[in-house]
Amino acid sequence: MAPLLALLFLFFSAPQRCSASTSSPSPPPPRRPAPLVPALFVIGDSTADVGTNNYLGTLARADREPYGRDFDTHRPTGRFSNGRIPVDYLAERLGLPFVPPYLEQNMRTSAGGAGITNIDGMIQGVNYASAAAGIISSSGSELGMHVSLTQQVQQVEDTYEQLSLALGEAAAANLFRRSVFFVSIGSNDFIHYYLRNVSGVQMRYLPWEFNQLLVSTMRQEIKNLYNINVRKVILMGLPPVGCAPHFPVGCAPHFLEEYGSQSGECIDYINNVVIEFNYALRYMSSEFIRQHPDSMISYCDTFEGSVDILNNRERYGFVTTTDACCGLGKYGGLIMCVLPQMACSDASSHVWWDEFHPTDAVNRILAENVWSSQHTKMCYPLDLQQMVKQKL
Repeated sequence: MAPLLALLFLFFSAPQRCSASTSSPSPPPPRRPAPLVPALFVIGDSTADVGTNNYLGTLARADREPYGRDFDTHRPTGRFSNGRIPVDYLAERLGLPFVPPYLEQNMRTSAGGAGITNIDGMIQGVNYASAAAGIISSSGSELGMHVSLTQQVQQVEDTYEQLSLALGEAAAANLFRRSVFFVSIGSNDFIHYYLRNVSGVQMRYLPWEFNQLLVSTMRQEIKNLYNINVRKVILMGLPPVGCAPHFPVGCAPHFLEEYGSQSGECIDYINNVVIEFNYALRYMSSEFIRQHPDSMISYCDTFEGSVDILNNRERYGFVTTTDACCGLGKYGGLIMCVLPQMACSDASSHVWWDEFHPTDAVNRILAENVWSSQHTKMCYPLDLQQMVKQKL
């Protein structure tokens, strides 16, 4: 009797596979939506660097705590923020993975052996941005190595050649034509070059002349990108550099002491120079479109979007607009963020993460404006969502 009971127990406790033919199978997990564009390519400085400078000998690095403490992995990655930067949010909107740094792809290629290209790591985009880089090659060089705008564009050209060899010329051209190129660079040309009067630059160029030099250089590099079939470009203007915590505490060059901030207010002289640059950049982009009607360039006014946050901090949920979350000295802008103990407990209440860079919360707002003008209109003539819907 006992063996029979044991047999019946096993029968009724075992999975009843025969019932599977009469019941509906469980639905498969939802598929990830197809990307809106094939790839996202990023050119820029520390506003867009996701780890390039981790591979360079430079003081401009963010590969240590507390950088990245609020990032998805809660670890430093090389991003100059407590969490994400705008290109991360935009990649997510486009249905793409976070874009890896170009030098990381090169390291993998080298490890794979001579002549082997890491195409899989490039097919959905590459990030060339390098902290301390400028439009002028020597901008930021006192901090150590960096990859300048011209060098980054050369890396893009190298990527295009590698993709052409792997996929064929027509496929590579089609990939570049349909992809989005995000460009965010220029602050270091003021912070680490013009405002510091490197090589007596102020004696050779008035501010408006210096701006024209920068914009003409930028135009040439955009033309170089156009020549390798780049057609969709998001061109970011400069933020309100004169509002960064680094400047109001007296760290500005000596000739700007008379413009110094007493209570954390922005330095108008610096911001006015930036506004002039942004105006020239926007005009250049509209002229480029007129001369190349098959191209799409959207100029996005980072200054306008940032000032809207500074002027309406309570509406956006910020407590302070003057103090950096991480740093030492007045407003946290005298000594850069180098230790976890220097950081505030809640970065989301701050506009500024360190002496120059905004928090993840600000980066999210700016990215939402670039994507769909959610909070305020920043991009002209099209935001990114409108751009990706346009057919070339």
